[in-house]
Amino acid sequence: MSHPEPLARLIEHLQRLPGIGAKSAQRLAFHVLKTPRDEVERLAEAMRDVKDRVTYCSTCGNITDADPCVFCASPDRDQRSICVVEEPVNVAAIEKTRHFRGVYHVLMGALSPLQGVGPDDLKIRELLARVGEGRVEEIILATNPNVEGEATAIYLARLLKPLGVRVTRIAMGVPVGSDLEYTDELTISRAMDGRREV
Repeated sequence: MSHPEPLARLIEHLQRLPGIGAKSAQRLAFHVLKTPRDEVERLAEAMRDVKDRVTYCSTCGNITDADPCVFCASPDRDQRSICVVEEPVNVAAIEKTRHFRGVYHVLMGALSPLQGVGPDDLKIRELLARVGEGRVEEIILATNPNVEGEATAIYLARLLKPLGVRVTRIAMGVPVGSDLEYTDELTISRAMDGRREV
């Protein structure tokens, strides 16, 4: 069955979104078709606002609607401690814990030679410049626990340690609520290495 051209175009554009396949795109398009016009207008306006008003912090690279972002501008945040993450979504995940009181640095990806992502494609120079200002005491590497994240953490540690700053890596191990019998060897090994006194 062929759809009217505007609907087919909407389906095609929705399919370009991450995690949206052909069936999901069609379902969303038909939902938009059934939705009252004022709601669709509000959705379109919200999408335009994101493109017009949301940008990246010139200091840390996080998404923001004011530059510098709320973390970099806050007098309550410890500017001596920088948590390095791969993407802005990682900042939100760490903030949910309400445990970290320092500032962030978003790399905008991870090293991935197979995908053509090298050091020059990430915000590494900007991180080194921040450390070079002399106020930073600790860099916490919070890259993802996968091959690319590990490679990025190792690469950054080699660059940062000679600058006289403390470099740490977030602990990794067995997730809360899981069973040891279903946990892979590498995860258990990391959990054993990262153990602490109780």
